[in-house]
Amino acid sequence: MREVVSHWEADQYPVLWRRLMPRALRYWGPEGHGADPSGELSHLDQHGAKFVDRPAPERAVVEQAFRALLAIALVDGRPPSDITDLLEGIAHATGGMEPWLEHIGGLAGPEADAGLVRLALDWATDLLWEELQFTWWYGGDPQVIAAWLPTQRARIATFATRHPRCKTAADALIAVDRLQAGGLSPWLYPYGMNEFLRLAP
Repeated sequence: MREVVSHWEADQYPVLWRRLMPRALRYWGPEGHGADPSGELSHLDQHGAKFVDRPAPERAVVEQAFRALLAIALVDGRPPSDITDLLEGIAHATGGMEPWLEHIGGLAGPEADAGLVRLALDWATDLLWEELQFTWWYGGDPQVIAAWLPTQRARIATFATRHPRCKTAADALIAVDRLQAGGLSPWLYPYGMNEFLRLAP
């Protein structure tokens, strides 16, 4: 899965991935290796296995598995950065991020609400610090996420009302509002803080 695409003949590579896909999907699941899957998933793009050119029924089955992987990632308590890696890889493989954001936004239940709040805070904060970027998906635009986050504000606010002592929810609302207003982060950038503290009187 990690080997460069050029290692195989162009017509051979999609066939190899077709045979490998069931095992790969298990590998990217919660019982798998736990490493960043975005690089491996990126090999499914138009320069590699050409996933989007597969027959519609076959593609639909794999995309259903992708939706399941994202749902599990949102609710199982893993760090938001792991969800970002998975989302990046899937979006790269399928040619777009919007359907997958819509899927995440449509997941229901208290665990999904909590996961979305954690994810919203992480994404909005990284966007305010201009830190959110994709490693493998060179054509991907993080501003798609920036445009999507305000659509989730009402859900975050409802969660914050239900859990008034949840600092993550309160901070997520602040971050999303700042992002939507085009403002700056209300929080100091964490890297280089040791130097800042050393210089403080």
